[in-house]
Amino acid sequence: MAKKQKIFVLDTSVLLHDFESITNFEKNDVAIPITVLEELDKFKIGNDTKNFSAREVIRFIDKLSGSGSLQEWIDLGNGLGKFRVILESNPREINAEYVYSVGKNDHKIINAALFLKETEVKRDVILVTKDINLRIKAKALGIAAEDYKTGKVSNTQIEQSSAYSIDGIDSETIRQIFTKGKIDEEGLLGSKKVNNGFYILKNGKSSSLAYYNHLTDQIERIEKEFVYGVKPKNAEQAFAFHALLNPHIKLVALQGVAGTGKTLLALASALEQSKSFNQIILARPIIPLSNRDIGYLPGDANDKIGPYMEPLWDNLKFIKSQFGENEKKHKAILDMEQAGKIVITPLAFIRGRSLSNIMFIIDEAQNLTPHEVKTIITRAGENTKIIFTGDVHQIDTPYLDENSNGLAYLIDRLKGQDLFAHVKLEKGERSELANLANELL
Repeated sequence: MAKKQKIFVLDTSVLLHDFESITNFEKNDVAIPITVLEELDKFKIGNDTKNFSAREVIRFIDKLSGSGSLQEWIDLGNGLGKFRVILESNPREINAEYVYSVGKNDHKIINAALFLKETEVKRDVILVTKDINLRIKAKALGIAAEDYKTGKVSNTQIEQSSAYSIDGIDSETIRQIFTKGKIDEEGLLGSKKVNNGFYILKNGKSSSLAYYNHLTDQIERIEKEFVYGVKPKNAEQAFAFHALLNPHIKLVALQGVAGTGKTLLALASALEQSKSFNQIILARPIIPLSNRDIGYLPGDANDKIGPYMEPLWDNLKFIKSQFGENEKKHKAILDMEQAGKIVITPLAFIRGRSLSNIMFIIDEAQNLTPHEVKTIITRAGENTKIIFTGDVHQIDTPYLDENSNGLAYLIDRLKGQDLFAHVKLEKGERSELANLANELL
């Protein structure tokens, strides 16, 4: 029996999440309610990623329509389905505005899907939205609804440890790693061999922290050493320092729950390498409480963004506190701050810049979309290293989850690439109390 051709109805959240989403449904048809066009019009002004996406979608639809009407199905080309805008939002049988409330855009979008379901009886109509509550409301009225799946990754990839523990290694091999510092790989890692991979090699009580260097096809020993006053407290932190200090690795993802030291390790490594870069930039996306714009906060721009940047300043203060005020490294940090060589800023403030000779640390990267992560990386110029840190389980934006955020997408897509390293920090080192909260609350 032939499968029914589907019609996917996209809401605004999908188009803002991925401006190319209209072309990602294979041979199936795609429709958007007229209400979505109205919402895109509101989002088209501004410098945020969602504003860029809104403008790109509007341009795409304008080019697609040409001099024709968007009320008719338009061929998307390239073996894809067709596209149209749904003007009607008054279904005969069930009306979302009567069931829920009148005037809300979400209910108009559901009504557009209900109208298509009534008029396209031979086809499956599916509402696609990043809004969980909108999906539930649609399903309650008999409309099939699902999340936008392009860019989503499986739980398996983001849950597994970044370091492989390999037991049963010959004791002589471990001794050679300790004495020589490195050995030829020669099949030792088996199926677990991955470019820039980290390993705990064991033989009973003997063990060694190791790194696979694909450039030399050798396994190298990793030591726990101080980096700008910070010493790794566990194996994963030692792995993180190794990736952060390795000049051949240009892109690093540090994943882990609160208190595992992600940002601190990245900043200490940046300071250790400050002579290799013109500038160190620490940035994070601003996610205001209740998703309200920061414009309502009192004060000038610096006053408004200050509270959101404070965690980054705290890490810098901690590193400075490891040295006396008259020590060379303490003075070096102060000099870099005054000269603008260390910059702590909201991510939005550096959009559009070309990033050359920069150590760029992006904190809370789980709050970025896959497209935002891609945009940042494609800005990288010569001698730039980019570090993304975050916890994929601590999402602060309404339309992302642990499988669709930019950090998870990055880890899934780039694992094993020559220029990329991923370290998952397993153990919290902030305090016993913080560990207790992470484990039991």
